[in-house]
Amino acid sequence: MGPDGTATVVGPGRQRTGEPEVDAAPAVTAGPEPTATGWSEYLAAARQLDGVRRGAAAAAGEQARSAQAAREELTIVRTGLASQHQRLRELGVPPISLLPSPPELTEAARSMAGGPAAVLAALRAARGRAEAADAALAARSRLRPASWPARARNLLVYGPVALLVPLIQVIVYAATGSGPASVAALICGLPMPAVAFVAGWVGVGRLFHARPDERLDRTGRFGALVCLVPAVLVTAGLLLAFLAG
Repeated sequence: MGPDGTATVVGPGRQRTGEPEVDAAPAVTAGPEPTATGWSEYLAAARQLDGVRRGAAAAAGEQARSAQAAREELTIVRTGLASQHQRLRELGVPPISLLPSPPELTEAARSMAGGPAAVLAALRAARGRAEAADAALAARSRLRPASWPARARNLLVYGPVALLVPLIQVIVYAATGSGPASVAALICGLPMPAVAFVAGWVGVGRLFHARPDERLDRTGRFGALVCLVPAVLVTAGLLLAFLAG
């Protein structure tokens, strides 16, 4: 204890006093402050990375859109080719001629190796060729009676058959006048419209064919009218000629 009443403790290497103990905090050394050049390089790298990310996202989106468009185009092309295949088979084209050859398959595979965009371009080109083939088939089919409306098509069969017997009657009358031969031709010609109708009905079925999922329209009422009108007109004319003679 000192003279002023303060206790003093003496120990080895350390001395306590009445004052509070204060520990010295370790000094913190600050690192070098970032420079303006380093910050600019960081911003440039961040911008470059964001540009790459945006470009990759845009490319992926474009590829997805091309793939979807290619799927839709493929459906359209398949439908058109199926219709063409059926029409060509009806025209008598052999099935082997409708199959692609190995070189054509190789060329098609090569044209589609560039991803969805290349596939879409190839499908659009195939669709254009298919539409051109459709136009060519339509231009040729307009000249074929099988593609005409049913009445116009069947008239090619009913008409000649219906005119055959009345034409014979007129020739006989012109050659023999009001004689027995003309009377016999007139009497024999009375049931001939029914015979002409049956012959036309059979002829339509033999000459024209319907699609597998359809039924051939023979236009029965129209055919009966076509076969009846010439016979009635010629018979009436011959009767008037007989009466006048």
